Amino acid sequence: MRPFHRAASAAAAVLLLAGGPTGCSMLDDAGSSGGAADGGTPSVDAAGDPIVKATLGAPPQEPSAEVEIAVMGLRVRGRLATLTVQMTPRLPAGGPDETSPYKLNGNDGIDPALIDPVNLKRYVVVEDSGGAELATDDITTDLDNGKAGTLQFTFAAPPENVKAVDLQFGSWPTFRNIPVER
Repeated sequence: MRPFHRAASAAAAVLLLAGGPTGCSMLDDAGSSGGAADGGTPSVDAAGDPIVKATLGAPPQEPSAEVEIAVMGLRVRGRLATLTVQMTPRLPAGGPDETSPYKLNGNDGIDPALIDPVNLKRYVVVEDSGGAELATDDITTDLDNGKAGTLQFTFAAPPENVKAVDLQFGSWPTFRNIPVER
């Protein structure tokens, strides 16, 4: 192996170990609420009872379709907050067996946003170093008819003095007073 290739291979190995090209962040984990990095147990925030749940109309293309949206939680870990939502499509008989969040929102992006009523700020989904959103892809995610599918979205965490936020989620009405779990 030529010296240049050895140096390039070594640099790539260092970057992979540091989380460089993967989009991983070296954020300070102060205030973490647990997890594998600090000896906690890894988990997915989809279990348990929802904070709020609503059955709403689906897109105009499917006037008899509905979608159940359940906000499962907004959990802060370090300087990030992860929103977990379950969507259950209720499609008419004889129609498709699956759909996507994008289709349920009238062929438009979900574009979730947290509204901070204390500091009058709007939080949008954060992106990694490559420009990819840290979120479930609402176009390519398949949701089976009648079955809950879990979606996750990562935001900058609201400050400690913010105990609850409002959630704008697709074209549906705003979900109010979603507690911020720390």
